[in-house]
Amino acid sequence: MVDANTDHSEADEIQRAVELIHLGARLQLLESETRLSRERLVALYEEVTGAAPGAAMPPLPADWFLVWKPNIHASLFISIWRYLKTFFGMQGVDAIMQAYRLYLGHMQATCLDPILSVTRAWTLTRYFGVLLDTAPCSACGHDFVVDAHAVKSSPVCGFCRAPVAETTAHREGGELGYKAAGDRTGQEGDSR
Repeated sequence: MVDANTDHSEADEIQRAVELIHLGARLQLLESETRLSRERLVALYEEVTGAAPGAAMPPLPADWFLVWKPNIHASLFISIWRYLKTFFGMQGVDAIMQAYRLYLGHMQATCLDPILSVTRAWTLTRYFGVLLDTAPCSACGHDFVVDAHAVKSSPVCGFCRAPVAETTAHREGGELGYKAAGDRTGQEGDSR
């Protein structure tokens, strides 16, 4: 006789794996966050995407999250992830998936390209509290991702201290600029 709890648990694991695959998870994340065998995960990946999983990538270094643009995205994601954990009691990969969906929604709403993949977001949460942490910006007060072992006394976030080329692009409505809906195609609100 088959145990109903085992079937339910396996079904949950399969559902979680499928959701992660739809979010773009790499096999490394799937293997770490589900109890399914590698063979089962590869078969699921191929079934969902129609292609074999990509080659394994080397671990992303923690300092990648400290570079200006990735830091802004990492800080946004970590804020969402911590909020879900603190106020909704979400844990583990479920918190990561929901935070990532909200991050993607924010990127879409602001017409920005996401820099974080779900695998990078997962890696970020694994580094959090060990190699990376957050600190309040001394200029605006918002928390942002910092090196956990090298926190300065008055850290300044990427929004308050953006590289010169990026602040120029922002003023000109570039990648960081929030364009008006009619301005996305370069037209000045022309509704013809």
